[in-house]
Amino acid sequence: MKPSEDTAEKVDARSQGLFKMLVESYICDGVPVASKALARSPGVSVSPATVRNIMAELESKGLVKSPHTSAGKVPTNLGFRFFVDSLISIQNPNIDCIHEMEVELNPDLTRTELVESASHILARITRMAGVVTVPRTEQVILRQVEFLPLSDQRVLVILVVNERDVQNRVIHTERAYTESELHEAANFINMEFAGLGLSTVRDQLIASMQSDKSNIDNLMQTTMDVASKAFQVEDSKADYVVSGRGNLLQSTNTDAVRALLDAFAQKQDILQLLDHCLGSEGIQLFIGEESGYQLMDEYSLVTAPYQIEGQVAGVLGVIGPTRMAYQTIIPVVDVTAKLLGSALNRS
Repeated sequence: MKPSEDTAEKVDARSQGLFKMLVESYICDGVPVASKALARSPGVSVSPATVRNIMAELESKGLVKSPHTSAGKVPTNLGFRFFVDSLISIQNPNIDCIHEMEVELNPDLTRTELVESASHILARITRMAGVVTVPRTEQVILRQVEFLPLSDQRVLVILVVNERDVQNRVIHTERAYTESELHEAANFINMEFAGLGLSTVRDQLIASMQSDKSNIDNLMQTTMDVASKAFQVEDSKADYVVSGRGNLLQSTNTDAVRALLDAFAQKQDILQLLDHCLGSEGIQLFIGEESGYQLMDEYSLVTAPYQIEGQVAGVLGVIGPTRMAYQTIIPVVDVTAKLLGSALNRS
């Protein structure tokens, strides 16, 4: 649950300052923060007793809690939300870091390689798990095709699609074809259909065959037999790449880690959660139970969409414990999304 809009008004400036210090200390060290430690912090001019009273008020508002093993306080998920919405001091990546990201997101890479690179960047910089959904395209565009004969009436299909992506498929044909026949069929397809979607090529070949069956020559018969199988377009399933799973092992709750790692393997729950972020503009942040998925109750997700040619093509983000450095992770996610979109547009 998100804090009400007037939470900031109900927490006075002194209490906000102490709470911010507590959150930043907990994010940095990962241990409960004692009132005495806060009272000794630079710039704090109140006694430990006053700090304890302020912590008690914050606890009554649901912003902090006391773990069973310590008298110190830690932020609740509600507290982290209040911190992010009202008190955070964003720390943008430095110029050298951004330059390194630009180098790794080289436009000469394929789309798949760019997605993997973005995932690695997020995991390395944030020390969390970096997730990037694969770009969604309406059509797979044919650039070039080559057919090579194999044994047992099989043909190796080498497809160049969407500029630089290369796909290899092995198909079974009605009969064995010579290398010359397959070469002639490939030349015909490349001349007549390059630049069209695979499903369009297949549909047009079928339409031509049905419209004038009496005049189909050997070339068209070969082309039809091979293309009808080579250009079958599978239903595109949403997918994503994840890097840095091992970074999540820093969590002390092994059951929660195991459940999340299982979710990465199954993919469906994580994909549904990422899909919710596709329609957003800019940063989306789910803290703990805000995601609506129980497996994420102890984790946060920071996402941003990336665009290709002005259209949202996917989403990337970081998953990690709620005790994450939001002030640095949020801008890293934002910058990575912009750089990935720019690289994909130039690739």
